Amino acid sequence: MADGSRFFPAPRLILAALVAGVLAGAVAVYVSESGSGNNAPEKVAAAAGKDDAACAAKAGRAKTIGAKAVGQVAALQPADPPQSLKSLSFNGPDGKPMTIADHAGKTVLLNLWATWCAPCRAEMPALDALQKEKGSKDFEVVAVNVDTGDDAKPKKFLKEIGVETLSFYRDPTIALFNEAKTRGLALGLPVTMLIDADGCLIAHMNGPAEWSSPDAKRLVEAALAP
Repeated sequence: MADGSRFFPAPRLILAALVAGVLAGAVAVYVSESGSGNNAPEKVAAAAGKDDAACAAKAGRAKTIGAKAVGQVAALQPADPPQSLKSLSFNGPDGKPMTIADHAGKTVLLNLWATWCAPCRAEMPALDALQKEKGSKDFEVVAVNVDTGDDAKPKKFLKEIGVETLSFYRDPTIALFNEAKTRGLALGLPVTMLIDADGCLIAHMNGPAEWSSPDAKRLVEAALAP
């Protein structure tokens, strides 16, 4: 079993990097928030009521799974209340637009990252290791890069650090991050959301974690349990 700690620098460096990431993320949000957001308001409103009501009914399950977030993933907090994230959109590995709803039937660990975010860079190998060990028809780590510009820089970075298992998801508009911020889920980067097979947010966190650790794997197993 891989030891996730080898992917991470000293705690004091993680703290410094996290502060830098939050500040950098704040700048990115300030620059980009003039847009209309991740989804057209009328589209969100049409399905939000029904979907959010169904997700809110999972508050007990969210607390149960949140209680499993200990040790290296203790910063993960249960959604209060759970909400539908079906409409969150980004580009798939083929470059075409998709949403969380396209992952229906699969539990997703949604991670937003950028190459300029030091803690994002630090945790990427661990996310790749988690996908390699736990990825299946029932679970996927969906790491969405939010660098602006073309794909060259993030793809080069992933190649340099040897990421082999994660699929390449993208949102160069930063609208996905802004939507997460509007929902009260994002302060800076990285942002991670645990989403169940029905597209409901079960738990979320800001900042990095050792995602290849035994604690993270037990959390995934708890999320997949009936």
